[in-house]
Amino acid sequence: MNKVADLVGRILIALIFVMAGMNKLTNYDATAAVMALHGIPGMLLPVVIFTELVGGILIIVGYQTRLAALALAGFSVVSALLMHAVPVAGADATTEGIMLMKNLAMAGGFLFLFANGAGPLSFDRNWGKA
Repeated sequence: MNKVADLVGRILIALIFVMAGMNKLTNYDATAAVMALHGIPGMLLPVVIFTELVGGILIIVGYQTRLAALALAGFSVVSALLMHAVPVAGADATTEGIMLMKNLAMAGGFLFLFANGAGPLSFDRNWGKA
């Protein structure tokens, strides 16, 4: 049962990043505009998309999991602080506070993956890198 829980846990924690990356890719200009509201240069958007898509996929399949988990933990903290710590005009402060805590909680989950690896149902384990 632990093997399946490891796999399902990886899928659940990473799927939001894959979906968010796809959304940013298909709504590129709108995403760049939101980033600009927070003072983040649009030229960083490709890095954000790459981090979310590639990092999420790596976590799901369990390849280079510790590295991907550490990267997504850092990404989650940075995005929490840049995008949600100080709500922009018109944003709901309660919702932004919840989003901030969600990002920090996700960072915590990724730190667990960093510390413990992907588990037995992963490319890492099957290739001897866990």
